Amino acid sequence: MVKISLPATLGQKPEKAEGEADKTEILIPAADDVQTVPAGTRTPTLSRILCVTVALVILLSTVVLGIICTYKYYHLTQAPRDNFFRCTVLYDEDAISVQNRGRLQLEEDVEIRLDDGVELINVPVPEFEGGDAANIIHDFYQSLTAYHDLSLDRCYIIELNRTIILPPRNLWELLAKMKLGTYLPQTYIIQEEMEVTEQIGNVHQLGSFIRHLCSGKKTYKLKRKSVQRIIDKRDVKNCHRIRHLANLFVVEASICEKE
Repeated sequence: MVKISLPATLGQKPEKAEGEADKTEILIPAADDVQTVPAGTRTPTLSRILCVTVALVILLSTVVLGIICTYKYYHLTQAPRDNFFRCTVLYDEDAISVQNRGRLQLEEDVEIRLDDGVELINVPVPEFEGGDAANIIHDFYQSLTAYHDLSLDRCYIIELNRTIILPPRNLWELLAKMKLGTYLPQTYIIQEEMEVTEQIGNVHQLGSFIRHLCSGKKTYKLKRKSVQRIIDKRDVKNCHRIRHLANLFVVEASICEKE
């Protein structure tokens, strides 16, 4: 410690003993007395700011992502009230038909009930040859498909083919994209050949939707014989064809009477 003494202010009388001047002392610490703060204990201001900034960016990104996911969830699962679609698609029956008369046109009205797992499809009378008018139900809870041929006023029941029929959620998304014009389906046909096996006397066990469709009508059980892309036109007089869009392509149900 270094001590510095200053003389008393001029004009003031000394009050202390002779030889002792009134002094004002200022103490200045010596270099050895200064306490040095270690470099490691200093506040890392820049690093802390960077950490806080990164944390805020991550937090904001998480919030934005959560908002987007929530919007998509409610938009695609809870919000969609527009479950009715009118579809028009052009398709090729085969290579010969394309060369001779061009593409065929298929129109249908679709109602999708997501909560019930049901697709309700109405196919009006085609303008050109290409199947019969029909009402169709794909019931994913009952795992059944029902065809009501309007020209015959008969119902046909078969096990749901989940490999070619889109589930309600996927079909809804496909039709929504088609409605917006962002997607057009393929233009080929998958044919299911079916054969009538027996008549069904009680339709009440088939679920409420199929019961409502087929009640009071002759109803028959079908057996699936084959699924193919090439159209087989043999024995056309014994078969009735119903075409509809329930996937990325047109599905034809070729319902044939048992020989």
